[in-house]
Amino acid sequence: MRSVPFDLFASPLGRSTPGVSRDNAISVSDLTTETRALIESGLQPVWVRGEISDFKHHRNGHWYFCLRDASAQIKCVVWSSDQRGIPAAPDVGMQVVLYGKMTVFPARGDLQLRVRRIEAVGDGLWRKAMELTLSKLRQEGLLDESRKRAIPRFPKRVAIVTSADGAALRDIVAVMRKRNAGVQLVVCQAKVQGDGAALEIEAALERVARWARADVVIVGRGGGGKEDLWAFNDERVARAVAACPVPVISAVGHEADITVCDAVADLRAPTPSAAAAAACSARDEIERAISLTRRNLSEALTLRVQNARADLERLGRRINQMADGIVAGRKSLLGAAAGRLNALSPLATLSRGYAVARDPKGKALTSTQQFRAGLEFELLLHDGSVGAKATDVNPGT
Repeated sequence: MRSVPFDLFASPLGRSTPGVSRDNAISVSDLTTETRALIESGLQPVWVRGEISDFKHHRNGHWYFCLRDASAQIKCVVWSSDQRGIPAAPDVGMQVVLYGKMTVFPARGDLQLRVRRIEAVGDGLWRKAMELTLSKLRQEGLLDESRKRAIPRFPKRVAIVTSADGAALRDIVAVMRKRNAGVQLVVCQAKVQGDGAALEIEAALERVARWARADVVIVGRGGGGKEDLWAFNDERVARAVAACPVPVISAVGHEADITVCDAVADLRAPTPSAAAAAACSARDEIERAISLTRRNLSEALTLRVQNARADLERLGRRINQMADGIVAGRKSLLGAAAGRLNALSPLATLSRGYAVARDPKGKALTSTQQFRAGLEFELLLHDGSVGAKATDVNPGT
C-alpha cells in the first residue's frame, strides 16, 4: 500500500481516499503500518531515563521490558541483534538511560521503544556483566591460584598481543630494551577496542600458542574508558588466556583498571610498563643472579669436599675397628685351634711320661711285630731321644 500521511485521513477529500468513509475503511494492518511509518519518520532516536520493570528474556533471544517513571511508562524491546553493544541484561529496578527510536509493533499495535544502547546509572551493567563472567569461570576453576604458572626469569622470546600502533607497545619495547636488549620481542597484532576486538585478541593468542616458541606472553593495552577496555572482559578472551600453553601476563589499562583477563592470567601487571619489567630480569639483576649462583656453587662444592673428607675419615676409623676385630677374632680362633692341636700332639703325650719308638728311617714302631731281636731303634722322649736296641721281643695277648 502506498504510504499516506496520517493527516489525510481527516482531510475533506473524496470517497476514494482510504479510511475517510465507512465504505472505504482501511484494515488494521494498514493503520498500524501507517502509524509506524509516521512515528518513525517524525521522531529521531532519543535518550530516555527511567527505571526497568517487567523484564523478560524471551526464548528467541529478544529482551522485553517497561521503562517507567513516577507518572508514565513505555514498552521497550531490545532485539537480539542489538544486544552486542550492551554488556549485560538490566535488572528490574535498575535506573538506566536508554538510547532508542520509537516505533509501533504492528502485530499488537503497541507503541514501543526499540532500544539500541543501555547505560545504567553508575557502572551497574558493566559490573554485572563482569561478575557473571567471573562467576562462570570461577566455577570451572579457571581463576584458581593453583593453576597459575610462574613467569620465567630469563626468557629468550616474549610475545606481545596488542595494537601495533598503541602506546602500550611503545612502553613495553622501551622498558624491555632498557632492561635487557637480548630478549627477542615478537608482536602479534590485534585490535584492542571496538567491534571485533575480542575476536582478534582471541585469534592472536591462538597464533602464539600454535607458534609455540614464546617463553612468556604479554597481552594488554593502555588506559581508556570501560567501553574501551571491554574486549578484555570478554569470555572468549579469558578462555584463550587460560588455554595458552605459556605463561601470560595481563596488562590492561592503568593500575585501577581490573578486567576478567587480569583474573585469568598467570600474572596481572598494573600497567604495560610494569608487565615488561615483570617479563624479564634487568641486566644487573642477571649479573647479580650469576654472581650469587657462582658463590652458592663454590660453597656447595666446598661443603661437598668437607663432607666427603669427613665420610672418608669415618670410613677409615670404621675399617680400622673392623680390622682390629677381625684380627682379634682370628687370634682367638688360632689360639683355640692351637690348643686342640696341642691336645692331639704326640709331644703332649710324651710330656706325660710316654715314649715313641722309631726305626732308623723315622717310622714309628707301634707293634711288637715290627721288632726283632737285635733291632736298633730310636726312643723319642718329650725332651729328646735315646738310641736303643731290642734284646728280646715278647708279643702280648
